[in-house]
Amino acid sequence: MLRFSAFLLVCLLLAPGPATAQSPEGAPPDYDPAIQSMVEAVDADRIEADVQAMVDVHTRHTLSDTTSDERGVGAARRWLKAEFERISEACGGCLEVKYQKTVVEAGETDRIPSATPVYNVVAIQRGTEHPDRYVLMGGHLDSRVSGIMDSTSRAPGANDDASGVAGAVEAARVLSQHEFESSIVYVGYTGEEQGLFGSTHAAETALENDWTMAGVLNNDMIGNIEGISGAIENTTFRVFSQRRPPDLHEDTWSTRYYGGENDGPSRQLARYVATQAETYVRHLDPILIYRLDRFGRGGDQMPFVDRGFPGVRIMEAHENYNRQHQDIRTEDGVEYGDTIDKVNFGYAEKLTGVNVATMASIAAGPPRPDSVKIGGAVAPSTTLSWTPVDHKDLAGYKVYWRRTAAPRWQHSTFVPADTTQHTLKNVVIDNWFFGVAAVDEEGHESPVVFPSALRD
Repeated sequence: MLRFSAFLLVCLLLAPGPATAQSPEGAPPDYDPAIQSMVEAVDADRIEADVQAMVDVHTRHTLSDTTSDERGVGAARRWLKAEFERISEACGGCLEVKYQKTVVEAGETDRIPSATPVYNVVAIQRGTEHPDRYVLMGGHLDSRVSGIMDSTSRAPGANDDASGVAGAVEAARVLSQHEFESSIVYVGYTGEEQGLFGSTHAAETALENDWTMAGVLNNDMIGNIEGISGAIENTTFRVFSQRRPPDLHEDTWSTRYYGGENDGPSRQLARYVATQAETYVRHLDPILIYRLDRFGRGGDQMPFVDRGFPGVRIMEAHENYNRQHQDIRTEDGVEYGDTIDKVNFGYAEKLTGVNVATMASIAAGPPRPDSVKIGGAVAPSTTLSWTPVDHKDLAGYKVYWRRTAAPRWQHSTFVPADTTQHTLKNVVIDNWFFGVAAVDEEGHESPVVFPSALRD
């Protein structure tokens, strides 16, 4: 019996897995050692020092002091701007550093009692070939305690969300030492806790300036590994993605027949983030959450998604509500408050590495193909076509497919750059979902594009 079981085990190990089309010889690699070195350059100690600098200003509440150099949101934003400027100086002026200002008028929300200026701190690293194509990483600079209008009590906001802002600063330090074809944006929003005002202004500005947004990565709480449930682990993280619910009268081909929101740009970006994490960050597994955000709550990706940009929220797997939006205190032996001693900086380093890998891969790679069309009804094979991508070192395209119940892409095949149509023989259109990505000679891919129309 033992010999028979061993024989079966050997047979199982040698048996072929699911059928996957073979890419032709000359396909680009799936791994870039240069991106691996960027991920490994991320440093937990620098992230901790940045979080400490933000914690030290006592509170970063949107309604707090703006004139002091030591306390309040004004001191915090000036620190962040100066930090981006120091990074820019180290790379020979490669960052465009500026404030992005809007004024929230009294009455827009009951969380803003009088006209209040809201500042984002923005640093733009211009791309060499596609400067008007952007990938953005940000977190919110403001903090709060139990009372949403309490602008004077100590609100360190170490994890929520100094961790996300520090991740963006560290990503800027690492990526600014390299050139990329597309532009990268690093941002610290304010006004998040009062109603997503900073990110709303940033999204409106991107829309007004006609930005081509390859992806928005909102990092909100990336440093906690002790959950309210008692779980303690640092090997998973969550990626939230979903477009806003469609208008009830929306009636498009893709909604009716093919995939709807499950294959919109934000979902493709989430899958992309997951792939980069698995490729470049050791001992960290992505958990894809197919929701816009957590129940009853939101984040700075939402205004971008509202305006049609692909956006996701990247965050820890295990939240601890005793450490969010709490006055610092101890009750019945339970410690409350978002203090720096509760942040795991090794974990924040790994999640920052996920962002670095994602932004580097997107910014180094080609734009996504447009006008992907599909055909194959009542036929044994499926054909996809697309418009060619203009990119100097374009290697070609990858055609992806997966079972309709599968959350991630399962199969792909590579086709060369002079190809804008490909037929998957004996792959019946009814049984699969499909997509197309552009890929360069180093293997950097665009996010996958879902078909938007039927082929003639």
